[in-house]
Amino acid sequence: MFTKCLLFGIINDDNTDDEFRELKTLVESSGNYEVLGVVTQRRPQPEPRFYLGKGKLEALRNLVRELSAELVVCDDELTPSQQRNIAGYLDTAVTDRTGIILDIFAQRAHTAEGKIQVELARLRYQLPRLSGRGTELSRLGGGIGTRGPGETKLETDRRKVRRRIKELEMELDNITRHRVVTRRWRKQREVPMVSLVGYTNAGKSTIMGALTGGERVGDPRLFATLETTGRRVDLPGGGYFVLSDTVGFINKLPHQLVASFRATLMEVKEADLLLHVVDVSTPGIEKRMSTVEQVVAEIDDRPRLELKVYNKIDLLSPAEADRLRMLLPDGIMVSAVTGQGMSELLARIQQLLFAEAMEITLNIPYSRGDLVNLLYDNCRVLQCENMPSGIRMQVRGSRNILERVFQALNGEERYE
Repeated sequence: MFTKCLLFGIINDDNTDDEFRELKTLVESSGNYEVLGVVTQRRPQPEPRFYLGKGKLEALRNLVRELSAELVVCDDELTPSQQRNIAGYLDTAVTDRTGIILDIFAQRAHTAEGKIQVELARLRYQLPRLSGRGTELSRLGGGIGTRGPGETKLETDRRKVRRRIKELEMELDNITRHRVVTRRWRKQREVPMVSLVGYTNAGKSTIMGALTGGERVGDPRLFATLETTGRRVDLPGGGYFVLSDTVGFINKLPHQLVASFRATLMEVKEADLLLHVVDVSTPGIEKRMSTVEQVVAEIDDRPRLELKVYNKIDLLSPAEADRLRMLLPDGIMVSAVTGQGMSELLARIQQLLFAEAMEITLNIPYSRGDLVNLLYDNCRVLQCENMPSGIRMQVRGSRNILERVFQALNGEERYE
């Protein structure tokens, strides 16, 4: 049984019809909801009390009654007072884009960390919306717009929510400290870290599978990946890096999510290289790229090394692919599903991460097996031979790693 829904919002220079198509997809992805129509109003800013002007609000109410709509969804995040005013005027359940995205995240979270982050974001969103009507608290545990416990429990509910927020923040702090230790270990070993970023459903997880030798078939659902995972990727020219996937971004990504997912998104902040994955098979490339860049800047606005990865080229005709190559010359065209362009992508990553790579021959004493392991882990060993004086190794790797070997040998090594 589907819940009947109506969408509404304003159209201006920032909001376009594409956003309402995306909102429809979000609503349908969040559960058994049937979108019956869209009500829009062209105006520069939302009306302070009711978001829509009086005439459009009346038209929306008439449509709600005519179609027996059980839920109306706003394309923007409503203020708590706007949400209460609209619900009272329409006499139906009201939510917004942020509420829908939070519901999807709640369904997609599977690990303990993901569930903590989602619950924290939802509580931060719901706290200012708890009112004397008591209509919002029950949504913390279930469906959109359901009725809640009642006015007499309001202050008790608020205290419970604040206490739970504090508990979740402490749990996330512990997760953050653990991640900091892991990143510090990687930095000490000088292992480059690469993070995949991109709009939701751009194909980041499929690219990760292609680069790491895992499953290449991605999940077509929005926000299929919420938990960051790091995997080793060996480079054909020697060395390796750790690749991490991240949560997909979207237009008007709720600030509650960015704040709650800070432990996960720290992978973006600490990355040596960002792979910005772009779905070239869907219209609106520039807008989606801009959205991702804005979220990345919100996480950390320092200049960073970035490579554009234009994915799903297999869904384009040869003429369309050629046209895009002319328009977007600053990245790599790939298909993570077919493997097209993936070897070129690895080569470019190697070039960016190991731009100062050098090739050298070393004689390492048999007593320094730790250095042999270091070279095998971080460089490409071109030749290895046991000699009377030690192990003769011809390697290609980063200047930083090789300088560490030189210092460890303390002048005992001979190299060419």
